[in-house]
Amino acid sequence: MPLKRDLELARGLAVRAWKSRRQRRRLDRIGDAVRQPEPGTVRVAVYFADTAVNMYQIRQWYAPLAHLAETVPVAIVARSPGAMLALLEESPVPVVYARQVVDLEEFVESQPLAMTLYVNQNAKNFQMMRYGRMWHVFVNHGESDKMYMTTNQFKAYDYAFIAGDAARARLEAVLWDYDLDRRAVPIGRPQADHASGTPPFEPDGRIVVLYAPTWEGDRPAATYGSIATHGVRLAEALLASGRHRLVYRPHPRSGVVDRDYRRAHEAVVAAIEAANAATPGAGHIYDTSPQLGWQLTTADVAVTDVSAMIYDRLATGRPLLVTRPASAEADVDERGYLGAAEWLEAAEAGDVVDLVDRVRDDPEARRRLEHWVRRYFGDTTPGAATRRFEEAVLQLVERRDDFARRADASDTGASDGTTPS
Repeated sequence: MPLKRDLELARGLAVRAWKSRRQRRRLDRIGDAVRQPEPGTVRVAVYFADTAVNMYQIRQWYAPLAHLAETVPVAIVARSPGAMLALLEESPVPVVYARQVVDLEEFVESQPLAMTLYVNQNAKNFQMMRYGRMWHVFVNHGESDKMYMTTNQFKAYDYAFIAGDAARARLEAVLWDYDLDRRAVPIGRPQADHASGTPPFEPDGRIVVLYAPTWEGDRPAATYGSIATHGVRLAEALLASGRHRLVYRPHPRSGVVDRDYRRAHEAVVAAIEAANAATPGAGHIYDTSPQLGWQLTTADVAVTDVSAMIYDRLATGRPLLVTRPASAEADVDERGYLGAAEWLEAAEAGDVVDLVDRVRDDPEARRRLEHWVRRYFGDTTPGAATRRFEEAVLQLVERRDDFARRADASDTGASDGTTPS
């Protein structure tokens, strides 16, 4: 068995290396056509060091960044050839390819950067964070109560843009000697103001249920994924009801670690295909589109795992069910919303139709939901979060420029023999 695993690992590394070389050659061919930002223009960089498999982390920021770029110049910095190719096709703002550190240095030296935003905790973030005379701000790629949201890595950044009171309480409970008043800036969920895309179906009276499970995880404490424990029975029940339309949107990494998890995912996809073939007007969807927007706002009820998707949905203020992890080792923090969530146990997956009806119609469930929406995101009036995000960015741009002016004045005073005031 160890030999087989070693061979599989070696094969995987060889395939990734081959793909990387092919992607680099494609970038070399189209290099002159890449829309590079003009030197001396970019004030806000968004740093993405991950590969294409984690593009979902940057995609959800496209719309807020496009809106921000109407006020202050923004560019995304990509470090991976695969991510760069995807960004060239998708990004609404200019993209810079900095595969090597020397490329990163050239970009930083050519632009008057006031701040860099980080959407994840990639180890390569530190290659950008070594540059001074700009703020380094962690914005994350979603809100959740997972342990990832209280990592001590928050302290590495000058500031963190957080969603609201719940995020602040999480950090306060875990991080020692962290100045929340100065460094944690609440902005809500600006992505909720920019729901993208339109549903590929017309409203026809069917109850739309979004099932958006996460992947299986890479360690016991993070085994939040439900496809293998809940997904097949859940899908079969909704597909058989005749009253529901299932929108199945699994995490892009579903099945990359666990073969059984991948088989369960494939079974759900096959069940959707069979249901559509049997009833052509049913319109069930296996959704792999890059953008997330209409799925959250259109669904009458969402079913999610313990993941950031809970909070993406929560920001819309609409009903949801949360799958209870079947593994006792999964680390579930029930001090926040999860302590009052509408849980779906694995044994109840086949009864999901009744549970969907209940969370839609129960006034008490609605009241609980409204409380937690305010707790996590504050004012969710359309446009409010976008204003808070952009005001926070502009304040830090101004603060950076003020620091830079004072530093320049000090340097000038020292060089001409005068004493700076």
